[in-house]
Amino acid sequence: MPNRTTVTEFLLLGFSDFQELQILHFVVFLLIYLAALVGNILIFMVIAFDHHLHSPMYFFLMNLSVLDLGSISVTVPKSMANSLMNTKSISYAGCVAQVFFLLFLLGADFSLLTVMAYDRYVAICQPLQYEEMMNRRACVLLAVGAWISGILYSVLHTGNTFALTFCGGNMVDQFFCEIPQLLKLTCSDSYLSEVGVLAFTVCLVLGCFFFIIVSYVQIFKSVLRIPSEKGRHKAFSTCLPHLTVVSLFVCTGAFAYLKPTSSSPSALDLVVAVLYSILPPIVNPIVYSMRNKEIKTALRRLTGCR
Repeated sequence: MPNRTTVTEFLLLGFSDFQELQILHFVVFLLIYLAALVGNILIFMVIAFDHHLHSPMYFFLMNLSVLDLGSISVTVPKSMANSLMNTKSISYAGCVAQVFFLLFLLGADFSLLTVMAYDRYVAICQPLQYEEMMNRRACVLLAVGAWISGILYSVLHTGNTFALTFCGGNMVDQFFCEIPQLLKLTCSDSYLSEVGVLAFTVCLVLGCFFFIIVSYVQIFKSVLRIPSEKGRHKAFSTCLPHLTVVSLFVCTGAFAYLKPTSSSPSALDLVVAVLYSILPPIVNPIVYSMRNKEIKTALRRLTGCR
């Protein structure tokens, strides 16, 4: 039997060892985090305090802002703290918590995007039944279902990952505890169980993605039957931000978890992790506010600007 030591902490090796580059990393991540913080809090406050935006679409968008703010807060502050204090360590319990909360928030995020596709489908394809089908109780249940699905997915994935034995050291080639990098440190005899969970994840994600695609096929069919060009443009404008966010989320996440993992540290792994864990919380508020006149008007009312 090979010697196996109990892992009490992990070392996050995502960025450079040079002090100057660590300070640069801290400053860049601080600016990114503040941008995501301001953007998502503004979206949340605008929707919460403006009664003109108390509708199902904006209720789900408010939930999305909370999830985005939570997901970037799980990874970025710890990475900034490590760079500032010139350390790379994260405790075993901290790594478990980071994996759990990141998977929970990302899983709930994607479930909520699926719910938002259903909301757009009902609004455009069945407008006469919209208020009845998407009443307050239904919206709350759909949102709660998205959050619960994220918790269940995270419990399954996190529990299965940390049930494995880590016998390949404790150095993680990433700036946070990422499952594909943690799997490099596990023993091969238990690897198949995690492969099964990953296969389940792929099926679940593809099922949600297929539901979103079918919803938008029906939406586009209904929009093309609208006689006025102004009506078609208005219907498309309500769907374009959601489509952009879904495409960004699915493409970056799928590439991160489906690409072959290399045995040596790769700059591509680092870039992809930044894209799927940091970019969406920054881009989502911009996408939803730039093309939405109601949010821009409410933001002007909230800030008192013309």
